[in-house]
Amino acid sequence: MSSWRTWHRPLVVFSAAMAALAVASAVGLVVDDRVLAGAPIWAKPFKFSVSFVAYCLTLAWMLTLLTHGRRIGRWAGHAIVLTGLTEMVIITVQVVRGKRSHFNTATAFDTALWNAMGLTIVVLWAATLVIAVLLLRARVPDRPTALAVRGGLLIALAGAALGFLMTLPSESQRAAGDLDAADTIGAHSVGVPDGGPSMALTGWSTTGGDLRVPHFVGMHALQLIPLLLMALVLFAPRCAPLRDAGVRLRLVRVAVGGYAALVALITWQALRGQPLVHPDGITLAAAGAILAATAYGAWRALRLADPAAPSRTAAEQEPVA
Repeated sequence: MSSWRTWHRPLVVFSAAMAALAVASAVGLVVDDRVLAGAPIWAKPFKFSVSFVAYCLTLAWMLTLLTHGRRIGRWAGHAIVLTGLTEMVIITVQVVRGKRSHFNTATAFDTALWNAMGLTIVVLWAATLVIAVLLLRARVPDRPTALAVRGGLLIALAGAALGFLMTLPSESQRAAGDLDAADTIGAHSVGVPDGGPSMALTGWSTTGGDLRVPHFVGMHALQLIPLLLMALVLFAPRCAPLRDAGVRLRLVRVAVGGYAALVALITWQALRGQPLVHPDGITLAAAGAILAATAYGAWRALRLADPAAPSRTAAEQEPVA
């Protein structure tokens, strides 16, 4: 198991800073009763800081798996820290000012901050892509670990890219015309204005589509798929089929395929202006098909276990965390 001391230090330090910001934002949620765009004003820095903690710690570990281009990987990690820090400073400044950070073009200053955020998002995504390419080339002896890392990272990149759809003018903004004079350009919601009825905690719309749903679910494949593999390894002593590295590899393949299909489904649902909590029959049928295919794939993976597999294979010696 790789020691956390070998992880990318700036990413670890930034994660610690974001954990501190999450605590400060939680205090803000309690003591500051301001509401912006239908949500408590400190909700955005709280959610973003928590997300950055998980995102950056995962990348800090993944960078230890590189066998080629380690220097490039380190610089990509530095870029993620710098852009993430810039984004969180802007979000926090706008909260203190009582203004929106995302999509805000009300004044020249707000527009400049929003444009700066847009640039940081592009650079952060590109830096993550560099790490993904390096990991695709890395020689990771444990094949389940390699697939979990690469699959999770590629789905996360797709989920992050969905955020760019939010920066486009919404249908109502285009219909209003004169975008040069608009106070906001872009939106989270599809088919309804931002700030309407929403789910508790997440703030996702309950009356229309919400692009934050596939954006969030996709990005956190970065953590969830490797965590699934870690769970499989932990349960291996109690479940004979899981001791077979081939079974674990097939289960991870099923998980990657099922997760990618889920992200595609909820993206389609959001683009159709449909709330996550109110799916129609077509969405439910597609979800049922994905669930059935995933369950069948998992069953087949377990059925193909090698009864002669040793309790610890050579592949199991490579760390998964």
